[in-house]
Amino acid sequence: MDIIFQTTKLKKDCTSIKRAQKRWGSKGGQLVLRRLDDLRAAETLEVMRLPGLGRCHELHGDRAGQLSLDLDHPYRLLFQPADDPVPRKPDGGLDWPRVTVVRILGVVDIHG
Repeated sequence: MDIIFQTTKLKKDCTSIKRAQKRWGSKGGQLVLRRLDDLRAAETLEVMRLPGLGRCHELHGDRAGQLSLDLDHPYRLLFQPADDPVPRKPDGGLDWPRVTVVRILGVVDIHG
């Protein structure tokens, strides 16, 4: 899958182990890079639903349209489909097997 980043700073923080660990701690930085490697290795977003790949799931409410991958609790890697247009099923839901590009939005505590 292709990955793009919301900002240049976020891209730098997410592509250097040293910067990632400085920003999110040793374990957190390693997990951010691991999750990004998992996303890159996946042919489509559907693969990220497999057990052991960070509990990828869609968010709701004010974060509708975004997805989350678990990191070091309470942090999550937030992203959204970036295909143009975003693949949808006839019922309007996200068509996971057709998503091939994601935009990384950040690493946040979505509950805090």
